[in-house]
Amino acid sequence: MAVALTTIDNPYNPLDDFDGWYTWDMRHGYSSCCLLARFAPKPSDVLPDAYNEQLKEQAIDRIVKLFPMTYKKVKDDSVEDYSTVMPIEKLENE
Repeated sequence: MAVALTTIDNPYNPLDDFDGWYTWDMRHGYSSCCLLARFAPKPSDVLPDAYNEQLKEQAIDRIVKLFPMTYKKVKDDSVEDYSTVMPIEKLENE
């Protein structure tokens, strides 16, 4: 399952129309990609993609928990579920 961070007022889905979503996000001053980059560890080329995706999702969950009136998580269930590939520990302080 693919996941992404978005704001509750952005009419575009970053999983379906990233360019439209990004343009809208930046024009409204959110810079959601930059926020996610501050919360998520840098992806590793030596770790499996599934592991990196899980770390990204945990960072998205933290952002949504901290700013529930601004951000939400969107999902694409058509993408293969990676949660069964490799279990990882939850981030500290959750």
